Amino acid sequence: MTAHLDFFTHEMKEFADHSRQFLEIGRRAGRYPSATAREGQAGAELEISVWCSNDYLGMGQNPAVLAAMKEAVDAFGAGSGGSRNIGGTNYYHVLLEQELAALHGKEAALLFSSGYTANDAALSVLAGRMPGTVVYSDQLNHASIIDGLRHSGCEKRIFRHNDVAHLEELIRADGDRPKLIVLESVYSMSGDIAPLAEIAAVAEKYGATTYIDEVHAVGMYGPRGAGIAAREGIADEFTVVMGTLAKGFGTAGGYIAGPAAMVDAVRSFARGFIFTTSLPPAIAAGALAAVHHLVASDEERERLRNNAQLLHRLLDEQRIPFVSPMSHIVSAFVGEDATCRKASTLLLDRYGIYVQSINAPSVREGEEILRVAPSATHTTADVERFAKALDAIWQELDIPRTQA
Repeated sequence: MTAHLDFFTHEMKEFADHSRQFLEIGRRAGRYPSATAREGQAGAELEISVWCSNDYLGMGQNPAVLAAMKEAVDAFGAGSGGSRNIGGTNYYHVLLEQELAALHGKEAALLFSSGYTANDAALSVLAGRMPGTVVYSDQLNHASIIDGLRHSGCEKRIFRHNDVAHLEELIRADGDRPKLIVLESVYSMSGDIAPLAEIAAVAEKYGATTYIDEVHAVGMYGPRGAGIAAREGIADEFTVVMGTLAKGFGTAGGYIAGPAAMVDAVRSFARGFIFTTSLPPAIAAGALAAVHHLVASDEERERLRNNAQLLHRLLDEQRIPFVSPMSHIVSAFVGEDATCRKASTLLLDRYGIYVQSINAPSVREGEEILRVAPSATHTTADVERFAKALDAIWQELDIPRTQA
Protein backbone atom coordinates (compact mmCIF):
# COMPACT_ATOMS: atom_id res chain seq x y z
CA MET A 1 0.00 0.00 0.00
CA THR A 2 2.89 2.37 0.76
CA ALA A 3 4.32 1.91 -2.73
CA HIS A 4 0.97 2.78 -4.28
CA LEU A 5 0.56 5.83 -2.03
CA ASP A 6 4.06 7.04 -2.87
CA PHE A 7 3.43 6.57 -6.59
CA PHE A 8 0.17 8.54 -6.64
CA THR A 9 1.52 11.25 -4.36
CA HIS A 10 4.43 11.79 -6.78
CA GLU A 11 2.17 11.60 -9.81
CA MET A 12 -0.23 14.24 -8.48
CA LYS A 13 2.65 16.58 -7.63
CA GLU A 14 3.83 16.25 -11.22
CA PHE A 15 0.26 16.86 -12.40
CA ALA A 16 -0.40 19.81 -10.07
CA ASP A 17 -0.29 22.49 -12.76
CA HIS A 18 -2.98 20.69 -14.72
CA SER A 19 -5.11 19.16 -11.97
CA ARG A 20 -8.78 20.07 -11.89
CA GLN A 21 -10.17 22.53 -9.38
CA PHE A 22 -13.70 22.32 -7.98
CA LEU A 23 -15.61 25.39 -6.90
CA GLU A 24 -18.03 24.76 -4.06
CA ILE A 25 -21.30 26.47 -4.92
CA GLY A 26 -24.81 26.56 -3.51
CA ARG A 27 -27.46 27.28 -6.10
CA ARG A 28 -30.28 29.34 -4.61
CA ALA A 29 -33.68 27.75 -5.07
CA GLY A 30 -35.96 30.24 -6.77
CA ARG A 31 -33.10 32.66 -7.53
CA TYR A 32 -31.10 30.73 -10.12
CA PRO A 33 -28.68 31.59 -11.80
CA SER A 34 -27.69 33.20 -8.49
CA ALA A 35 -25.55 31.04 -6.23
CA THR A 36 -23.13 31.28 -3.34
CA ALA A 37 -19.53 30.18 -3.71
CA ARG A 38 -16.88 29.26 -1.18
CA GLU A 39 -13.19 28.86 -2.05
CA GLY A 40 -11.43 26.67 0.50
CA GLN A 41 -12.60 25.51 3.92
CA ALA A 42 -12.28 28.93 5.55
CA GLY A 43 -13.28 30.99 2.53
CA ALA A 44 -16.02 33.60 2.81
CA GLU A 45 -19.27 33.06 0.93
CA LEU A 46 -19.59 35.15 -2.21
CA GLU A 47 -22.65 35.73 -4.36
CA ILE A 48 -22.04 34.70 -7.93
CA SER A 49 -23.85 34.23 -11.22
CA VAL A 50 -23.52 30.77 -12.77
CA TRP A 51 -22.73 30.68 -16.50
CA CYS A 52 -21.68 27.07 -17.03
CA SER A 53 -24.48 24.95 -15.60
CA ASN A 54 -26.19 22.17 -17.54
CA ASP A 55 -29.53 23.14 -15.94
CA TYR A 56 -30.14 25.04 -19.15
CA LEU A 57 -33.82 25.81 -18.60
CA GLY A 58 -33.73 26.28 -14.83
CA MET A 59 -36.05 23.31 -14.27
CA GLY A 60 -34.03 22.32 -11.21
CA GLN A 61 -35.62 25.36 -9.55
CA ASN A 62 -39.11 25.07 -11.08
CA PRO A 63 -41.85 25.19 -8.40
CA ALA A 64 -43.80 22.29 -9.93
CA VAL A 65 -40.68 20.12 -9.93
CA LEU A 66 -39.84 20.96 -6.32
CA ALA A 67 -43.42 20.35 -5.19
CA ALA A 68 -43.52 16.95 -6.93
CA MET A 69 -40.27 15.89 -5.27
CA LYS A 70 -41.43 16.97 -1.81
CA GLU A 71 -44.70 15.10 -2.23
CA ALA A 72 -42.87 11.95 -3.35
CA VAL A 73 -40.48 12.11 -0.38
CA ASP A 74 -43.42 12.37 2.00
CA ALA A 75 -45.14 9.43 0.27
CA PHE A 76 -42.22 7.07 -0.39
CA GLY A 77 -39.19 8.22 1.61
CA ALA A 78 -35.71 9.08 0.43
CA GLY A 79 -34.46 6.05 -1.53
CA SER A 80 -35.91 3.44 -3.83
CA GLY A 81 -34.88 0.50 -1.64
CA GLY A 82 -33.20 -1.64 -4.26
CA SER A 83 -32.40 -2.37 -7.88
CA ARG A 84 -35.24 -2.30 -10.37
CA ASN A 85 -35.78 -6.07 -10.34
CA ILE A 86 -35.37 -6.47 -6.56
CA GLY A 87 -37.74 -4.14 -4.76
CA GLY A 88 -36.68 -0.91 -6.46
CA THR A 89 -39.38 -0.29 -9.07
CA ASN A 90 -41.69 2.50 -7.99
CA TYR A 91 -44.89 3.90 -9.48
CA TYR A 92 -43.01 7.01 -10.61
CA HIS A 93 -40.40 4.99 -12.48
CA VAL A 94 -43.10 3.35 -14.56
CA LEU A 95 -44.97 6.61 -15.23
CA LEU A 96 -41.78 8.40 -16.24
CA GLU A 97 -40.74 5.64 -18.65
CA GLN A 98 -44.16 5.76 -20.27
CA GLU A 99 -43.95 9.55 -20.59
CA LEU A 100 -40.46 9.45 -22.12
CA ALA A 101 -41.47 6.80 -24.64
CA ALA A 102 -44.42 8.97 -25.66
CA LEU A 103 -42.22 12.10 -25.86
CA HIS A 104 -40.01 10.41 -28.45
CA GLY A 105 -42.71 8.43 -30.22
CA LYS A 106 -41.07 5.11 -29.30
CA GLU A 107 -42.52 1.83 -28.06
CA ALA A 108 -40.66 1.75 -24.74
CA ALA A 109 -38.20 3.59 -22.53
CA LEU A 110 -35.86 2.60 -19.71
CA LEU A 111 -34.44 4.68 -16.84
CA PHE A 112 -30.85 4.64 -15.56
CA SER A 113 -29.11 6.24 -12.60
CA SER A 114 -27.23 8.67 -14.88
CA GLY A 115 -26.79 9.58 -18.53
CA TYR A 116 -23.29 8.13 -18.42
CA THR A 117 -24.64 4.81 -17.19
CA ALA A 118 -27.38 4.86 -19.83
CA ASN A 119 -24.88 5.04 -22.68
CA ASP A 120 -22.40 2.63 -21.13
CA ALA A 121 -25.01 0.02 -20.24
CA ALA A 122 -27.20 0.29 -23.33
CA LEU A 123 -24.37 0.24 -25.85
CA SER A 124 -22.66 -2.67 -24.13
CA VAL A 125 -25.75 -4.70 -25.07
CA LEU A 126 -26.92 -3.13 -28.34
CA ALA A 127 -23.43 -3.17 -29.86
CA GLY A 128 -22.23 -6.38 -28.28
CA ARG A 129 -24.89 -9.08 -28.37
CA MET A 130 -25.61 -9.31 -32.10
CA PRO A 131 -22.79 -11.32 -33.71
CA GLY A 132 -20.73 -9.57 -36.36
CA THR A 133 -21.93 -6.07 -35.58
CA VAL A 134 -19.74 -3.18 -36.71
CA VAL A 135 -20.23 0.15 -34.95
CA TYR A 136 -19.53 3.52 -36.56
CA SER A 137 -18.86 6.15 -33.91
CA ASP A 138 -18.29 9.89 -34.33
CA GLN A 139 -14.78 11.02 -33.43
CA LEU A 140 -16.05 13.42 -30.75
CA ASN A 141 -18.57 11.12 -29.08
CA HIS A 142 -18.80 11.36 -25.30
CA ALA A 143 -16.66 9.23 -22.97
CA SER A 144 -19.75 7.26 -21.92
CA ILE A 145 -20.30 6.19 -25.52
CA ILE A 146 -16.64 5.25 -25.89
CA ASP A 147 -16.80 3.17 -22.71
CA GLY A 148 -20.06 1.48 -23.70
CA LEU A 149 -18.58 0.42 -27.03
CA ARG A 150 -15.40 -0.76 -25.34
CA HIS A 151 -17.40 -2.84 -22.87
CA SER A 152 -19.46 -4.33 -25.70
CA GLY A 153 -16.37 -5.86 -27.28
CA CYS A 154 -17.69 -4.84 -30.69
CA GLU A 155 -15.67 -4.06 -33.79
CA LYS A 156 -15.81 -0.32 -34.35
CA ARG A 157 -14.87 2.33 -36.85
CA ILE A 158 -14.32 5.98 -35.94
CA PHE A 159 -15.53 8.50 -38.51
CA ARG A 160 -14.28 12.08 -38.61
CA HIS A 161 -16.47 14.47 -36.67
CA ASN A 162 -19.72 15.16 -38.55
CA ASP A 163 -18.09 13.89 -41.79
CA VAL A 164 -20.88 12.04 -43.59
CA ALA A 165 -18.70 11.18 -46.60
CA HIS A 166 -16.17 9.48 -44.33
CA LEU A 167 -18.94 7.61 -42.54
CA GLU A 168 -20.31 6.28 -45.83
CA GLU A 169 -16.82 5.33 -47.00
CA LEU A 170 -16.31 3.21 -43.87
CA ILE A 171 -19.76 1.61 -44.10
CA ARG A 172 -19.39 0.77 -47.78
CA ALA A 173 -16.11 -1.03 -47.10
CA ASP A 174 -17.72 -3.41 -44.59
CA GLY A 175 -20.19 -5.00 -46.98
CA ASP A 176 -23.15 -6.98 -45.73
CA ARG A 177 -22.68 -6.97 -41.95
CA PRO A 178 -24.95 -5.74 -39.12
CA LYS A 179 -24.24 -2.02 -38.70
CA LEU A 180 -24.85 0.44 -35.86
CA ILE A 181 -24.22 4.19 -36.19
CA VAL A 182 -23.71 6.04 -32.91
CA LEU A 183 -23.68 9.83 -32.69
CA GLU A 184 -24.72 12.83 -30.64
CA SER A 185 -27.11 15.52 -31.84
CA VAL A 186 -25.54 18.45 -29.92
CA TYR A 187 -21.90 17.98 -28.95
CA SER A 188 -21.20 18.89 -25.34
CA MET A 189 -17.98 20.88 -25.68
CA SER A 190 -18.16 22.36 -29.19
CA GLY A 191 -21.90 22.98 -29.18
CA ASP A 192 -22.20 22.08 -32.85
CA ILE A 193 -25.02 19.96 -34.25
CA ALA A 194 -24.68 16.77 -36.28
CA PRO A 195 -25.98 16.63 -39.88
CA LEU A 196 -28.80 14.32 -38.85
CA ALA A 197 -30.70 14.17 -42.14
CA GLU A 198 -27.59 13.16 -44.07
CA ILE A 199 -26.60 10.53 -41.49
CA ALA A 200 -30.14 9.14 -41.46
CA ALA A 201 -29.99 8.86 -45.25
CA VAL A 202 -26.74 6.88 -45.07
CA ALA A 203 -28.26 4.60 -42.44
CA GLU A 204 -31.30 3.98 -44.64
CA LYS A 205 -29.15 3.31 -47.70
CA TYR A 206 -27.04 0.66 -45.96
CA GLY A 207 -29.62 -0.77 -43.57
CA ALA A 208 -27.87 0.47 -40.44
CA THR A 209 -29.43 0.78 -37.00
CA THR A 210 -28.99 4.22 -35.41
CA TYR A 211 -28.38 5.32 -31.82
CA ILE A 212 -28.58 9.04 -31.13
CA ASP A 213 -27.50 10.74 -27.91
CA GLU A 214 -29.75 13.80 -27.43
CA VAL A 215 -28.49 14.66 -23.95
CA HIS A 216 -27.86 18.34 -24.74
CA ALA A 217 -31.06 18.67 -26.77
CA VAL A 218 -33.97 17.05 -24.91
CA GLY A 219 -36.13 19.69 -23.30
CA MET A 220 -34.43 22.49 -25.27
CA TYR A 221 -35.22 21.73 -28.91
CA GLY A 222 -38.00 20.38 -31.07
CA PRO A 223 -41.75 20.11 -30.60
CA ARG A 224 -42.51 19.41 -26.93
CA GLY A 225 -38.78 19.38 -26.21
CA ALA A 226 -38.22 16.04 -27.96
CA GLY A 227 -34.80 17.01 -29.36
CA ILE A 228 -33.00 17.94 -32.56
CA ALA A 229 -34.18 14.95 -34.60
CA ALA A 230 -37.76 15.89 -33.73
CA ARG A 231 -37.05 19.52 -34.66
CA GLU A 232 -35.87 18.33 -38.06
CA GLY A 233 -38.92 16.10 -38.47
CA ILE A 234 -36.86 12.93 -38.69
CA ALA A 235 -37.16 11.42 -35.19
CA ASP A 236 -38.63 8.23 -36.68
CA GLU A 237 -35.42 7.69 -38.65
CA PHE A 238 -33.36 7.08 -35.50
CA THR A 239 -33.85 3.67 -33.93
CA VAL A 240 -32.83 4.40 -30.34
CA VAL A 241 -32.69 7.79 -28.66
CA MET A 242 -30.76 8.36 -25.48
CA GLY A 243 -31.41 11.31 -23.19
CA THR A 244 -30.83 12.69 -19.74
CA LEU A 245 -32.98 14.05 -16.95
CA ALA A 246 -30.06 16.08 -15.54
CA LYS A 247 -29.87 18.93 -18.06
CA GLY A 248 -32.99 20.28 -19.75
CA PHE A 249 -35.20 18.49 -17.21
CA GLY A 250 -33.15 19.74 -14.24
CA THR A 251 -32.99 16.62 -12.06
CA ALA A 252 -30.83 13.48 -12.41
CA GLY A 253 -30.72 10.21 -14.32
CA GLY A 254 -30.61 9.00 -17.90
CA TYR A 255 -32.77 6.96 -20.25
CA ILE A 256 -33.10 5.29 -23.61
CA ALA A 257 -36.23 5.02 -25.76
CA GLY A 258 -36.76 2.79 -28.77
CA PRO A 259 -38.28 -0.44 -30.06
CA ALA A 260 -39.65 -2.58 -27.24
CA ALA A 261 -37.48 -5.59 -28.13
CA MET A 262 -34.25 -3.57 -27.98
CA VAL A 263 -35.21 -1.79 -24.77
CA ASP A 264 -36.15 -5.10 -23.18
CA ALA A 265 -32.81 -6.60 -24.21
CA VAL A 266 -31.02 -3.78 -22.41
CA ARG A 267 -33.29 -4.19 -19.38
CA SER A 268 -32.53 -7.92 -19.28
CA PHE A 269 -28.78 -7.95 -19.98
CA ALA A 270 -27.17 -4.57 -19.19
CA ARG A 271 -25.01 -4.87 -16.09
CA GLY A 272 -25.18 -1.11 -15.47
CA PHE A 273 -28.95 -1.41 -15.16
CA ILE A 274 -29.30 -4.73 -13.36
CA PHE A 275 -26.66 -4.31 -10.67
CA THR A 276 -27.39 -0.85 -9.31
CA THR A 277 -29.94 0.82 -7.07
CA SER A 278 -32.69 2.58 -9.00
CA LEU A 279 -33.37 6.31 -8.93
CA PRO A 280 -35.04 7.61 -5.76
CA PRO A 281 -38.79 7.97 -6.37
CA ALA A 282 -38.57 11.70 -5.61
CA ILE A 283 -36.07 12.18 -8.44
CA ALA A 284 -38.34 10.32 -10.85
CA ALA A 285 -41.33 12.36 -9.67
CA GLY A 286 -39.45 15.63 -10.18
CA ALA A 287 -38.30 14.55 -13.63
CA LEU A 288 -41.86 13.57 -14.55
CA ALA A 289 -43.10 17.02 -13.49
CA ALA A 290 -40.34 18.65 -15.58
CA VAL A 291 -41.24 16.59 -18.66
CA HIS A 292 -44.94 17.42 -18.22
CA HIS A 293 -44.12 21.12 -17.94
CA LEU A 294 -41.83 21.29 -20.97
CA VAL A 295 -44.14 19.24 -23.16
CA ALA A 296 -46.70 22.02 -22.71
CA SER A 297 -44.48 25.13 -22.47
CA ASP A 298 -42.29 26.78 -25.10
CA GLU A 299 -41.51 29.76 -22.88
CA GLU A 300 -38.27 28.37 -21.44
CA ARG A 301 -37.04 27.20 -24.85
CA GLU A 302 -37.74 30.63 -26.33
CA ARG A 303 -35.82 32.44 -23.58
CA LEU A 304 -32.87 30.08 -23.97
CA ARG A 305 -32.81 30.58 -27.74
CA ASN A 306 -32.97 34.38 -27.42
CA ASN A 307 -30.17 34.48 -24.83
CA ALA A 308 -27.92 32.24 -26.90
CA GLN A 309 -28.49 34.26 -30.08
CA LEU A 310 -27.84 37.52 -28.24
CA LEU A 311 -24.58 36.17 -26.83
CA HIS A 312 -23.51 34.91 -30.26
CA ARG A 313 -24.08 38.41 -31.68
CA LEU A 314 -22.27 40.23 -28.88
CA LEU A 315 -19.22 37.96 -29.03
CA ASP A 316 -19.09 38.35 -32.80
CA GLU A 317 -19.12 42.13 -32.38
CA GLN A 318 -16.25 41.90 -29.88
CA ARG A 319 -14.34 39.40 -32.03
CA ILE A 320 -14.23 36.86 -29.23
CA PRO A 321 -13.99 33.45 -30.94
CA PHE A 322 -16.44 30.74 -29.98
CA VAL A 323 -16.48 27.24 -31.36
CA SER A 324 -19.98 27.04 -32.84
CA PRO A 325 -23.05 29.28 -33.24
CA MET A 326 -25.37 26.30 -33.71
CA SER A 327 -26.67 25.81 -30.18
CA HIS A 328 -26.97 27.22 -26.65
CA ILE A 329 -23.47 25.94 -25.77
CA VAL A 330 -21.24 28.96 -26.50
CA SER A 331 -17.70 27.71 -25.95
CA ALA A 332 -15.30 30.67 -25.97
CA PHE A 333 -12.02 29.49 -27.50
CA VAL A 334 -8.84 30.25 -25.54
CA GLY A 335 -6.46 27.53 -26.69
CA GLU A 336 -4.03 27.50 -23.77
CA ASP A 337 -4.61 25.88 -20.37
CA ALA A 338 -2.99 28.38 -17.99
CA THR A 339 -4.58 31.35 -19.75
CA CYS A 340 -7.97 29.67 -19.72
CA ARG A 341 -7.71 29.05 -15.97
CA LYS A 342 -6.63 32.64 -15.41
CA ALA A 343 -9.60 33.95 -17.40
CA SER A 344 -11.97 31.81 -15.34
CA THR A 345 -10.41 33.06 -12.08
CA LEU A 346 -10.60 36.72 -13.09
CA LEU A 347 -14.23 36.42 -14.14
CA LEU A 348 -15.08 35.00 -10.73
CA ASP A 349 -12.94 37.32 -8.60
CA ARG A 350 -13.76 40.58 -10.35
CA TYR A 351 -17.24 40.11 -11.73
CA GLY A 352 -18.78 37.31 -9.68
CA ILE A 353 -19.22 35.29 -12.88
CA TYR A 354 -18.57 31.55 -12.74
CA VAL A 355 -17.49 29.92 -15.99
CA GLN A 356 -15.43 26.75 -15.73
CA SER A 357 -12.26 26.45 -17.79
CA ILE A 358 -12.17 23.18 -19.72
CA ASN A 359 -8.95 21.32 -20.40
CA ALA A 360 -7.81 17.81 -21.40
CA PRO A 361 -9.20 15.19 -21.47
CA SER A 362 -12.57 16.94 -21.98
CA VAL A 363 -10.99 18.74 -24.94
CA ARG A 364 -7.71 18.16 -26.72
CA GLU A 365 -4.60 20.00 -25.50
CA GLY A 366 -4.37 23.33 -27.28
CA GLU A 367 -8.16 23.53 -27.61
CA GLU A 368 -8.96 24.77 -24.08
CA ILE A 369 -12.24 26.67 -23.77
CA LEU A 370 -14.46 28.54 -21.39
CA ARG A 371 -17.63 26.48 -21.71
CA VAL A 372 -20.29 29.17 -21.51
CA ALA A 373 -23.93 28.14 -21.16
CA PRO A 374 -26.43 31.01 -21.03
CA SER A 375 -29.64 29.73 -19.49
CA ALA A 376 -33.30 30.51 -19.81
CA THR A 377 -33.08 32.16 -16.39
CA HIS A 378 -30.53 34.80 -17.39
CA THR A 379 -31.93 38.20 -18.36
CA THR A 380 -30.95 40.29 -21.38
CA ALA A 381 -29.05 42.59 -19.04
CA ASP A 382 -27.21 39.56 -17.61
CA VAL A 383 -26.07 38.53 -21.09
CA GLU A 384 -24.90 42.05 -21.91
CA ARG A 385 -22.94 42.32 -18.64
CA PHE A 386 -21.38 38.93 -19.22
CA ALA A 387 -20.23 39.82 -22.75
CA LYS A 388 -18.72 43.10 -21.50
CA ALA A 389 -16.84 41.29 -18.71
CA LEU A 390 -15.52 38.67 -21.13
CA ASP A 391 -14.30 41.39 -23.49
CA ALA A 392 -12.36 43.05 -20.64
CA ILE A 393 -10.71 39.76 -19.69
CA TRP A 394 -9.82 39.04 -23.31
CA GLN A 395 -8.13 42.44 -23.56
CA GLU A 396 -6.24 42.15 -20.26
CA LEU A 397 -4.88 38.66 -20.96
CA ASP A 398 -4.26 39.45 -24.65
CA ILE A 399 -6.19 36.35 -25.75
CA PRO A 400 -6.31 36.04 -29.55
CA ARG A 401 -9.46 37.46 -31.11
CA THR A 402 -9.43 34.82 -33.84
CA GLN A 403 -9.34 31.06 -33.44
CA ALA A 404 -6.14 29.46 -34.72
